[in-house]
Amino acid sequence: MTVSTSTEQIVETLKEFLDENQVSVNQTVRELHSKDESYHDVCLPDIVVFPKTADQVSQIMKIANNLKVAVVPFGRGSSLEGHVIPYDKGITIDFSLMDKILEIRENDLLVKVQPGVTRSQLNKELKKYGLFFSVDPGADATLGGMAATNASGTTTVKYGVMRDQVRDLEVVLADGTIIHTGNLAAKSASGFHLNGLFVGSEGTLGCFTELTLKVYGIPEFTTAARAVFPTVQNAVEAVTSILQAGIPIARVELVDESSIRQVNRFSETNYVEKPTLFLEFDGNEAGLQQDVEFTKEIMEDHLCEEVQFETDNTARTKLWDARHNLAYAYIHGNVGKKMMVTDVCVPISELADAVIYARKELDAIGLVGGVLGHVGDGNFHALLMIDMSNTEEVAKAEAFNEKIVHYALERDGTCTGEHGVGIGKQKYQAAEHGAALQVMEKIKIALDPNNILNPNKIVKIESLGE
Repeated sequence: MTVSTSTEQIVETLKEFLDENQVSVNQTVRELHSKDESYHDVCLPDIVVFPKTADQVSQIMKIANNLKVAVVPFGRGSSLEGHVIPYDKGITIDFSLMDKILEIRENDLLVKVQPGVTRSQLNKELKKYGLFFSVDPGADATLGGMAATNASGTTTVKYGVMRDQVRDLEVVLADGTIIHTGNLAAKSASGFHLNGLFVGSEGTLGCFTELTLKVYGIPEFTTAARAVFPTVQNAVEAVTSILQAGIPIARVELVDESSIRQVNRFSETNYVEKPTLFLEFDGNEAGLQQDVEFTKEIMEDHLCEEVQFETDNTARTKLWDARHNLAYAYIHGNVGKKMMVTDVCVPISELADAVIYARKELDAIGLVGGVLGHVGDGNFHALLMIDMSNTEEVAKAEAFNEKIVHYALERDGTCTGEHGVGIGKQKYQAAEHGAALQVMEKIKIALDPNNILNPNKIVKIESLGE
């Protein structure tokens, strides 16, 4: 490939402190860093770098800031709203070589990791200590990426989102300054809450080079369940009653009947094709048995037609595979199409009507898709399969997404419960945040006056160099 003189100069400067294999302008490498798992247009970075230390990241940032070159942090590229797509080209920082678990403080229930460590990698190591990390977004994402998007998932109802797990971050700012946003203490009333600011900032305020995270003891006993209901309303109301009863449910997921049908085709199961809840409980065996019996009574009150409990690990895994593999079931069943995923979150009291509305609108546009949700926290997704070469299908999908978002915002919900803003949800920021968006813009300008860090994601600031 032909590399511009300016890019060649930057590469030579980077190679003064990075090894040859830590800097790449290879076409294939750049293509791998031009996209995520979303349907958004790709764009290649000029350069991809693979730092090994925070000091190397700091030097990269100093060079980029001086030259006003865009920088995009990159974990595994599993994001769903175009977060890592470098539309201003420039430098992509791939953190895959910063993948060390630095310290496990089992007595403090804390772990220190580099940003390239993945969720499964951490849990494999923690298992030796009888511990686990709770946030499960489905994809085996990096912990740095999960913090950048404030990821969550099926376990949120009990353990909370990524922001709830972060005790401290080491962050490299736009000018190369290295800071820590917290400490090891379980609580602090000192200073601004910088952990809360940086988690979910999507690489727009700094690059994470170390994370200190909360971990938990592996529960003594776990049981999973699948419950079938005549309607979505019955299913959601059952969950509301379970939560109101104070039953410590670990996971609760709603899958609509169209999606169950897709699961049956993909996984060769024969589940009843009606609205279904997938549930999981964990704790000590004696207390859990009482919770399970109480849950059965509540579900019967809400016209549950069938319930199946599994305590065996293999059976539990098989049951949950149906939920975890749902996206792949749609993808494999619709070869050649791309998946759009909506991600609104509403108050739980509004969830049943929101899911029914989404299903009705999805049926009306005639696209293949399903609706599923983290019923315990009000977050739900519509999965749509789109032929990206068909402009009519793309327009229908985007109009559907817009309707779902506005439905959520009108009920004091949010346009994104867990996937983040990226490029896809940026247009809804003013409607959701109002004047608070201007505060976010001022924070961005204060920390990154040259607008080099993942520019024009979340907030829009003047173009580079202006």
